[in-house]
Amino acid sequence: MSAADWTPAGLWLAVVVSGIYHGVNPGMGWPLAVSAGLMDKSPRALIAALWPLSIGHLLAVLLIVLPFALLAALITWQRQIQIGASLLVIAFGIFRLVNRRHPRTLARIRPTQLGLWSFVVAIAHGAGLMLVPIYLGLCRVTETDSGHTATSVLIGANLGTAVLVTLVHTAAMIAAGGLCAWLVYRYLGLRFVSRSWFNLDAIWAASLILVGALALAINLAEHH
Repeated sequence: MSAADWTPAGLWLAVVVSGIYHGVNPGMGWPLAVSAGLMDKSPRALIAALWPLSIGHLLAVLLIVLPFALLAALITWQRQIQIGASLLVIAFGIFRLVNRRHPRTLARIRPTQLGLWSFVVAIAHGAGLMLVPIYLGLCRVTETDSGHTATSVLIGANLGTAVLVTLVHTAAMIAAGGLCAWLVYRYLGLRFVSRSWFNLDAIWAASLILVGALALAINLAEHH
């Protein structure tokens, strides 16, 4: 397999890995699914809670990625868009590293509104932004293969890729989060969460900076 073949494979792997990373992070909501299962004393309640969490995350990612799907069709400005997106991800990562306070909006959302809560949390933590450099890399591969494609066709392809990236990422996220929730519910219990709670805010912010920096470095290296 050539390096060109590995490029899209590596990018899709990054989509899945970022989803698993988001899912394992307790800040994305799997402890709420555990709580729902324990309160109702039913694993069905746990599984039911995963649906609004996944839908909220999916919509939040789509909200961020879709505008870039339209911008990616501007092939003339492709490099500038990729550099701008990388700098945006780095800037947001630095902001999250300096300011780790959670938005007050979260405190106003009732525990039963899991979908809304998941949507706001994903936006506040930049879950969608982390995917933007990866997504733009996939669009670049598609554009290179298709050559001079009509703008309307290219926009359609980019939108399709954006939806697919979001679905794959969210599926990996909810699978990882659901597994964590099930293990805690079935075997470990809430005492494990209270004693072993780990805060990934600093790691999350650092990963945003890392993803943005890698995308920027790759883009600059390709044009030298």
